[in-house]
Order: sequence, then structure tokens, then C-alpha cells
Amino acid sequence: MKVYSIDGITPVVDPTAYVHPTAVLIGDVIVGPGCYVGPAACLRGDFGRLELKKGANLQDTCVMHGFPGTDTVVEEDGHIGHGAVLHGCVIGKNALVGMNSVIMDGAIIGESSIVAAMSFVKAKMEVAPRTLVAGSPARVIKELTDKEIDWKSAGTRQYQDLAIRSMNTMQEVEALTEVEADRPRLDVGIEGVVPKFKAEN
Repeated sequence: MKVYSIDGITPVVDPTAYVHPTAVLIGDVIVGPGCYVGPAACLRGDFGRLELKKGANLQDTCVMHGFPGTDTVVEEDGHIGHGAVLHGCVIGKNALVGMNSVIMDGAIIGESSIVAAMSFVKAKMEVAPRTLVAGSPARVIKELTDKEIDWKSAGTRQYQDLAIRSMNTMQEVEALTEVEADRPRLDVGIEGVVPKFKAEN
């Protein structure tokens, strides 16, 4: 990882967290236990504090930032999908922010809520616990079921496992020039995580 101090403040990364070598951490950043930070993620704590709490994940190309004096927080087991932008907001415990969503200043995403992919959550919007929001601007779609929350939690556990797998087995290598005979497939226990798509007429 690329880690920079600014004004004498240095990022903190728990030894049990995995931060990809291409991620960038600047200044007042705190990455808690068991977290996963993906490739090319940027946590720029040069104005406000940025914090990932226990078991949270921030996936590839995500951005965290905030105005001076603010805290941008992903609570325990928070799940931030690819390319999302978090700015001066709070993502509640066990909540999910979908891919390429933007969560603005002062917004609060309630516990076990889901922000659908490509959503724009306006400044100061408060999303109640166990709620699905979607759209640009985001609006409430429905209350989430236990089954939907269980699906989200299963996906987050996969990223907690990925932090461990990455620390134990990921290494920089040279690419092969051809596919090996009997090339193995990854076996990561995806039951309950992969969405079951249904064709509609």
C-alpha cells in the first residue's frame, strides 16, 4: 500500500486488515481489524477523518474523503462496492453501498440497509435501518427482508475471508504466456452469495 502522512498525522492499519499494495492512504485514516481495502482504492484523510471499522470492506477504485472537521465512517461489517464514493457520510453497521454509488456529506445510511448500485444519496439524507434505496437522487424502495439481509451478510463474510486469503496467498508475479493444462478454478464457497438471475419476458 502507499501510505502518506500529512501535517504529522499518519494512517493506522490494524495488523489483521488487508490493504492492497495499489491502494492509497493519506493522513487521518484508520483501518480496523479484519477489514479489506481493494486495489486502487483512495482514502484521502487530508481534511477530515476516515474510518473503516471491524470487518468492513472498501472495494477496488472506491474513494473516501470529507470536508474539514468531518468524519467519514464505515461501521462494523459495512460493505462498499466497486467504484463507490463516500464523502463526509456514515455507513451504518452491516449496510451495503452498491457499485458506483455516491453518498454525500451528512448522509447516514442506517444499519443493515442497502443502497442500490449507481445511486446518488443526497447530502443529509437519513436512510432508516433495513431499508433499500435506489436512484438518482436515491429514494426509498422498500423495507428489507431477513433473507435479503442474510444475503448481504454472506457477501460481507466473503470479503472478510478475502482479507485473510489475500494476506496468506496474494503475491506479485509475472503473468503466464499461455493457459496451463488442467488450470484449476478458485474454490471460495459462494453458496448463498451469487444472485440467482431470472429471465423476464
